[in-house]
Amino acid sequence: MNLQADDFELFGLNRQFAQDRASLDDRWKALQREAHPDKFAAQGAAAQRVAMQWSVRINEAYQRLKDPLKRAAYLCELAGFPVNAHSNTAMPAAFLMQQMEWREAMDDADGADALESLADAVQASMKKLLQQCASLLDEQHDFAAAVGTIRALMFIEKFTQDLNQRLDQFA
Repeated sequence: MNLQADDFELFGLNRQFAQDRASLDDRWKALQREAHPDKFAAQGAAAQRVAMQWSVRINEAYQRLKDPLKRAAYLCELAGFPVNAHSNTAMPAAFLMQQMEWREAMDDADGADALESLADAVQASMKKLLQQCASLLDEQHDFAAAVGTIRALMFIEKFTQDLNQRLDQFA
């Protein structure tokens, strides 16, 4: 194993958005077994520290690869198109209007049914954007365009968290 390898190389995967979650999980478990510090107990403390570094590196890569949004952002970063969501929050006006409408609908909702209906609409929008992201990354290789889609997905993910918190108030 090479500590300098990117996450896809580390996991022996093609550098693409589409990934099979079950295969990813199986590969993570296999890598963890391979690098588990207990396997290196007889080789001393230094070998165990290296194994622990490997274990941490494997877990970090797994966290990035298993999450579609993190995986998409990572692919863009590897291609030289960082998302920079924390410093670049500009979004198209139509998207911002949609966000405002969703926020108003959430604020005006008088019960769980209205919130669940909104959640369904938001999830449909997220699914559509994830499909668009997959196409931009894997088929068109348009990383610059994918960055905008990823940033939109990040907005929607944050809204979904807020919506779920609101739904929990009715549970």
